Amino acid sequence: MNNSPEQTIRARLKIPRVLQQGRAFHFVWQSAKGWTIANGLLLVVQGVLPLLPLYLMKLTVDAVSSGMAAPDKGPVFRQVIFLVGLMGAVALLNVLILSIAGLIREGQSQVITDHMQDVLHAKSIEVDLEYYESAQYYDTLHRAQREASFRPTHIVNGLIRIGQNGLSLLAVAVLLFSFHWIITFILFLAVIPGIVVRLKYSGKLYDWQRGQTSKEREAWYYNWILTGGSQAKEIRLFDLGPLFRQRFQALRQKLRREKLGIAFRRSVGELAAQTFTTLAIYGSYAFIAYRAVNGGITLGDMVMYYQAFQRGQGFLQELLSGLAGLYEDSLFLSDLYEFLDLKSKVKDPSPAYPVPRPLKTGIVFDQVGFQYPVGTRKVLEDITLHIKTGEIVALVGENGSGKTTLIKLLCRLYDPTAGSIRFDGIDLRRFAVTPLRREISVIFQDYARYHSTARENIWFGNTMLPLDHERIMAAARRSGADEVIASLPYGYETPLGKWFENGEELSIGEWQKVALARAFMRDAPIIVLDEPTSSLDAESEYAVFKNFRQLAAGKTAVLISHRFSTVRMADRIFVLKEGRIIEEGSHEDLMRMGGTYARLFETQARCYR
Repeated sequence: MNNSPEQTIRARLKIPRVLQQGRAFHFVWQSAKGWTIANGLLLVVQGVLPLLPLYLMKLTVDAVSSGMAAPDKGPVFRQVIFLVGLMGAVALLNVLILSIAGLIREGQSQVITDHMQDVLHAKSIEVDLEYYESAQYYDTLHRAQREASFRPTHIVNGLIRIGQNGLSLLAVAVLLFSFHWIITFILFLAVIPGIVVRLKYSGKLYDWQRGQTSKEREAWYYNWILTGGSQAKEIRLFDLGPLFRQRFQALRQKLRREKLGIAFRRSVGELAAQTFTTLAIYGSYAFIAYRAVNGGITLGDMVMYYQAFQRGQGFLQELLSGLAGLYEDSLFLSDLYEFLDLKSKVKDPSPAYPVPRPLKTGIVFDQVGFQYPVGTRKVLEDITLHIKTGEIVALVGENGSGKTTLIKLLCRLYDPTAGSIRFDGIDLRRFAVTPLRREISVIFQDYARYHSTARENIWFGNTMLPLDHERIMAAARRSGADEVIASLPYGYETPLGKWFENGEELSIGEWQKVALARAFMRDAPIIVLDEPTSSLDAESEYAVFKNFRQLAAGKTAVLISHRFSTVRMADRIFVLKEGRIIEEGSHEDLMRMGGTYARLFETQARCYR
């Protein structure tokens, strides 16, 4: 039994929250090998370098201390100057390394961010169309988009920091252990409460953020309505701006209040943990000073151990903080993996049959049934029809009767839940998806409006051809878009829409002509037009279908339209009602029958008398 998108996504939520750094590192390595190698080489240098100033400081203090009693200060002063010079050189080297490391991290971050966006884009166009009808899918996508740009880089940089701080901490721990084991024990004990607090509230923040995804998307939706151009006219005419602003503010206020509540509780916990850490640190300082006063160590030793404990505490805090960060990143990165692991049900078969070209016997729908995964109603039921090669057929019926769904099945955007669709006797599921769709030129009633040049808008119908191919203008002439484009400031090079500079907005009818030209670009044996002239005037509609008759010669065509002036040109007409075919025949046959088609035709015809 096939799972719905919601069931598929929920199944992903049952996977335990385990560390998935290996997969994150794969993303980083795949996209930025050179940057990652350079980052790793700096790890060793940055891990060992901080210990050198400690030892140089010890030598300097001891030299100053012993030189205070020496009768000849010159040699001592020269030694001190030399040691101070070495410390300055080490400090400059550390600054240089930090600058190089920052540059490497920035370059790596930029490359990985772009790569992860490409990974998201690839997955978005791979998943089945049915996912786009699931609210939970949009939650999953939103979480993935929020985390993908920085989490993999964050994890790899975290691992590098852990390695760097681990090397430094190991050396400092050995040094402090040589002084007294209790100092090393306190060093580790002091930072544990803070890490426990962070781990606890990282989980709480993740659970809260996951639970509020739909609210965040709803707030984003109102932001999009208030700032976008699609609804700008209605918002002003119906004075909806204040209402939508109020809703956006209410959602953001609720989200902000809850998140601040978590942050406040976390701050209280961190304050308590930091109090314990501070007491432990200064207790250790007192013990080191006590040993120096009693002659157990030199003044230089005291300074070295003091600084070693101070830095060791910082190294350990960074190390454990890095581990907590990895845990936190793994929680949030699971949102990205949840999206990337979505499975498609419309898959290429193995082996795949070649798509027949030309079609010989035509297209057969054999007892086809379909129900959307998120719905409870059968959209299509027991659809049986045969479209002969070279035939023009029309699908008519009231809204919701299943016409467009039938076309989606033909294009294999979905697979039927019952029955089969066959080309020359071969089930569509036996063909690879991309070659199959190349055989179909289609324009849906909700056609896309690409904010790119007029030339590209048409060329998108067949990107296998060069951008300057003569077929672009030929397709524009067939659809009537050529006259529209000729009136634009830069002709075919004019950007359409107002998103970008020098863009020109078109009317709905003009956009539809461009979309028709895009459909005419593809030299496909099957043409599907879903409400192709709904926004055109009568004269433009007549010109389009005059050209369409010539374009469709020798091809198989499927028309969906509520305009019966368009429908009557078809060889055969299928009337759908509530997902079933209730009438079939030519225009003349159906008019003689006096059924649903005749009634709809007469109702529309009366409006023109």
